[in-house]
Amino acid sequence: MTDYGRGRGPEPWHPEDPLYGDQGWTGHQTQQGQVPYAGAPQQEYRQEPQYQQPYPQQPQYQEYQQYPEYQQQQYAQQQYAQPQQGYAPQQAQHPHQAQQPQYTQQPQSQPQQPVYDSQGWDTGQGQYTAAVQTDPYAGADYAQHPSAGYPGETPDLYGTDEAFPPPQPPGRRHLEPEPVEQEEEPEGDLPVGGAGGRDGDDDGDDDGSAGRRGGRTKGGKPKKRSGMACLIAAVVILGVVGGGGYYGYSYIKERFAPAEDFAGEGAGEVVDVEIPKGAGLGQMGRILKEAGVVASAQAFVDAANANPKGKSIQPGVYPMNKKMSGAAAVALMIDPTKLNVITVTEGMRNSKVYEAIDKKLGKPDGTTKEIAQREAKNLGLPAWAGNNPKLIDPLEGFLFPTRYDLSKDSTPESLLKLMVKNASDKYAELGIEAKAKELGLENPLQVVTVASLVNAEGKNHDDFRKMSEVVYNRMKKTNDVTNQKIEFDSTYNYVKNQSEINFNLKEAQAFNNPYNTHFIKGLPVGPIGNPGMDALTATLNPDHGGWMFFVSVDGNTTTFTKTYDEHLKLVAEFQERQKQKNGG
Repeated sequence: MTDYGRGRGPEPWHPEDPLYGDQGWTGHQTQQGQVPYAGAPQQEYRQEPQYQQPYPQQPQYQEYQQYPEYQQQQYAQQQYAQPQQGYAPQQAQHPHQAQQPQYTQQPQSQPQQPVYDSQGWDTGQGQYTAAVQTDPYAGADYAQHPSAGYPGETPDLYGTDEAFPPPQPPGRRHLEPEPVEQEEEPEGDLPVGGAGGRDGDDDGDDDGSAGRRGGRTKGGKPKKRSGMACLIAAVVILGVVGGGGYYGYSYIKERFAPAEDFAGEGAGEVVDVEIPKGAGLGQMGRILKEAGVVASAQAFVDAANANPKGKSIQPGVYPMNKKMSGAAAVALMIDPTKLNVITVTEGMRNSKVYEAIDKKLGKPDGTTKEIAQREAKNLGLPAWAGNNPKLIDPLEGFLFPTRYDLSKDSTPESLLKLMVKNASDKYAELGIEAKAKELGLENPLQVVTVASLVNAEGKNHDDFRKMSEVVYNRMKKTNDVTNQKIEFDSTYNYVKNQSEINFNLKEAQAFNNPYNTHFIKGLPVGPIGNPGMDALTATLNPDHGGWMFFVSVDGNTTTFTKTYDEHLKLVAEFQERQKQKNGG
């Protein structure tokens, strides 16, 4: 293509092209009177006799009817009249209907009219037939006529080296874009300056296409290879390979290598480690590793599985050294005394609880007791508790028995509040306010008091039920055996802040104190300890066996009797045992 020819897209012909605008190529024939393509005046031609018959078959022109690649570069310029209906057979043609002279490189003896192949065109000898014409050039004769002998003919614009390209039929004008040819790589040595055979900064005058190695952009500039892109790609690849290798190494090491472990009892730096309820060995190991106690969770798990008591570790807070071996950590945790907890046992007195809090929190002796006495009304006691001024300790019976885990934020006051809350919740759950009236007691505090007595004297739930029956029977006004006195040794011991079995009974009976049931009738003024759930439920559901007396002869088994005589025999047996035990 020249610069004035069609490009790769549908650009119009160049304005200087004589055929600019494609007049007459729109799918319809040129109207009568239309100026020919080249703009030159047309010569009138007589209709040749050989065209008087419509559409004669002329074999000498068949080779041009199929447009075979425009052999010998022959081009025809035709001016066709618009088909009309109703023309007389021998009507004279208008000058503009005359055929435009055709040009050929091989002159012929006689100018030829175009032959139309089944297009419905009449040459002037017969009537025109209307027909739908899809391609006006189908079957046209592209034979060239002699260029001489016609005055005023237009010059041949397609026969020189600077000629415009010939017009194309409408059906062939939408050409496919020319393929971009890739230049083959030379087999020899590449020129210096890059693998593509050309430096990235080469601005030579080469008009090569985009197929050249190294590539050229649409604007004609060569593509530059970015060193940063290569660096980033290398970093990504190294990251993927390195990460995969690291995780593969970690997996193999974790599965097959011995678990990492410290040695010894630790570095001496103490940390509190809290093990939650329901935690398994694996979770325990992870908690210890995060706290810096063990080197790996697997080392702890292996040590726990190797220890017969390794699966008996209880939840709670453990003060532990950092950098302990797995075996040392397990040995510490299977010992309940190593737990950083305070356990309030069933029947435990408040004085013992206060001492345990001071010891665990590192407080001076008496600190917690002083806070309890001073802040008793602000620790959450129920409205029915702590109102009697004769009470030794308003909190007695309200520090509920269970285990309390300590932390670095624990204080005596916070622990006392938690204990009181637990007790109040349990009492409300059991409904002791309503049960007090059913049992003939004056208030809910007396329910707690009875439960504290049976918890101090009994050893199991069966003992507790019979013991509560003894209390209720001795409180009856009809009781003339003990004269409504309960006479429990535990009440005297509570006043004396002791736990003695052998004490002077006469001194106890003469000791005037609202807690001493050997001296007063009925219940003591308040609880003498913190009853557990077994004692509480037994108090609310006594045995109803009519028991009045009990004694533990051997110190392990409690025997209950209904009469005083049976009781005296058991008391004599108990005293004899005590003499033998003491060597008397």
